[in-house]
Amino acid sequence: MDNRSVPPGPPGPAGRRPRRRDRHGRGMRGPVAPPQVPLALSRSDTFNALVHESADRLRRRLPQLDGVDFGVRDVPPLPPGDDDITVPLGGVIRARTPAARDLIVVYRRPVELRSRDREERAHLVHEVVVEQAAELLGLAPESVDPRYGQE
Repeated sequence: MDNRSVPPGPPGPAGRRPRRRDRHGRGMRGPVAPPQVPLALSRSDTFNALVHESADRLRRRLPQLDGVDFGVRDVPPLPPGDDDITVPLGGVIRARTPAARDLIVVYRRPVELRSRDREERAHLVHEVVVEQAAELLGLAPESVDPRYGQE
C-alpha cells in the first residue's frame, strides 16, 4: 500500500505546540560533567595543554626559547595535487620582522592519528616540540633534551 493513499490521522487539538526535544518538561540538559573534571576538557584543550607543558619544560632548560611562541593548528597546510607527500607533525614559522616572535607549531590531527593513547600522545608531542626547537636553534635534538629518542 502506498503511503499517499493512507488518509491522514485526525488533526490535533487547536493551539497545541509542536514537540520539542524537552519532552518531559525538565528543561534543557546540562553539561555531562562539571568543569573541574577532566572529562569536561575537549581533545583540543587537552592537546594544547600537552604542547604548553612540553614548551615550559624546554624553556626551563633553554632560556633561548623565552622569545619563541608555541602553538597548535589542526592540520598542516599542504600543497595541492601532490599525493606522495609526508604529512608533517610540526613546523617552525620564523619571524619576519624584529618585533615579531618565532613560532613553533604542532599539528594536532596528524599527531593524534599516530598515537594510540594519552601517554603515547604526550611522548610524541614532546618529541615534536624538541625536534622543532632544535631546528629553530640549529642544535641537535639530543642537546635540546638529553632524553630525546629514549623510551
